[in-house]
Amino acid sequence: MGMWQAFRNGSRYDLRAGDPIVDDPHGGHPWGPERTVRARIVCWLLLDGPPPLPGRVASLKLAGVLIAGTLDLAGGTVEPYVELDRCRFGGEVLVPEARFATLRLVDCAVPRLEAARLHTEGDLHLPRCRFQHGIRMTDAQIGTDLLLNQAVVYGDRRGRAIVADGVSVGQDLQAELMEAYGELSLRGAQIGVSLSLRGSRLANPYGDRALNAPQLTVERSLYLTPASVTDPVANSGVTPARGTRVQRFECRGGIRLDDGRFGDAVDLAGARFALTDRQELSLRRVHTPELRFLGERPERGRVVLSGARVVNLVDRSTSWPGPGRLQMGGFGYEHLVPTGSFPLARRLEWVAAATPEYHPEPYERLAAVLRDSGEDAEARRVLLAKQRRRRETLPVGAKLWGYAQDWTVAYGYRPGRAAVWMAVLWGACTVAFSRAEPQPLKPGEHPEWSASIFALDLLIPVMDLGQDGHWRLSGVWQWLATAMIMLGWVLATAVAAGATRLLHRG
Repeated sequence: MGMWQAFRNGSRYDLRAGDPIVDDPHGGHPWGPERTVRARIVCWLLLDGPPPLPGRVASLKLAGVLIAGTLDLAGGTVEPYVELDRCRFGGEVLVPEARFATLRLVDCAVPRLEAARLHTEGDLHLPRCRFQHGIRMTDAQIGTDLLLNQAVVYGDRRGRAIVADGVSVGQDLQAELMEAYGELSLRGAQIGVSLSLRGSRLANPYGDRALNAPQLTVERSLYLTPASVTDPVANSGVTPARGTRVQRFECRGGIRLDDGRFGDAVDLAGARFALTDRQELSLRRVHTPELRFLGERPERGRVVLSGARVVNLVDRSTSWPGPGRLQMGGFGYEHLVPTGSFPLARRLEWVAAATPEYHPEPYERLAAVLRDSGEDAEARRVLLAKQRRRRETLPVGAKLWGYAQDWTVAYGYRPGRAAVWMAVLWGACTVAFSRAEPQPLKPGEHPEWSASIFALDLLIPVMDLGQDGHWRLSGVWQWLATAMIMLGWVLATAVAAGATRLLHRG
């Protein structure tokens, strides 16, 4: 009778005893008949209840109530406002294909929530609830916000904690400080504003993925970042202040965000990933204006960015995995925004880690981004590293020619080195030939002997300075002249090959 009157009056029907231990819906203290309401009575009130009292709005507000049996509202239309606070459910909550204005279950103990194709005009709030056998809300349509903050969700018989494939949320999906023990599936989900998993802990001991969300669309940002533990409600949606006790986002299992679209950013700041060797943090073909890769370095597993497209890559050198555990084939980014020290040598290690077998694309992408930022010298260093990496894949003959180009002109990216080599060889040979006493080939038809001009004539194969061809050398001098001619041709060919490569920008 009390619940009946509270429903018509729009007031709360509160059966709590006032003892936190006794009133804990997740504790072991039994609740007797004095706190029990049959589920079918609740369904009757919601689907066909009495009219409200004059000047009142009918609503079902229960606190500290044990709802016995299965709450079955499948396919029904529930017009009253519904808020159940710190209640226990004896059976499943079944609301598939039902329609609500707003549905709030706060800090409740629920065996399982079945809400496939649920439709709410307003919010669906499930904060601090515990679900022993998972949640299913496939293709549900939530008019405004979906809240799962501090919820604890265990897996169903197939190891899935939350199945929300195709869910549509008009505004925010907040699941901050949530614990999920099983797969969280958001395949093809559409979020109108942001998706926040700040401070949440995902673990899937039953399969490879803890978060499975391919083709996810988030109009603004995805947050896999820390959250304040001290006051999660007041700090929801904001970065915790310095000194605040925080909890990191932690994922024990693979993450799949393939083909996702994010309007503002994907933020992984401070995230911790515990992967097995065969698991992945997969961002294949993701599109987002900003990727904040600022989490802890995964010790195992792989990070996959193949085909992803971002504008700003905000990263830290200590966040990326080592060689063989990073894939970036076709990864496109326009600006690098490193956090902390990230020297070019470490950036080249980053590229090398993504290419266990030589591939030019990551090097060329990095060089293009550096060049567009006005860092031409660093871009040339990247392209030089590319050529050196390529050299290791060539046969012996081509590899030796590559070493010659590297030593002489650094593949054309350090053209000043050719002048240094020329000066050294010219000076050494000038000193050597100054001791020679060559005989003229045609007496009376030769220029005056000049060791320096003779050495330069040998070194520059495309020019005739009037010395070479007029003197007869023998013995060691003849061998030295031959070596000078060969070195001159090697140097000239290397300079030409480097210049051609430089003109074609790599």
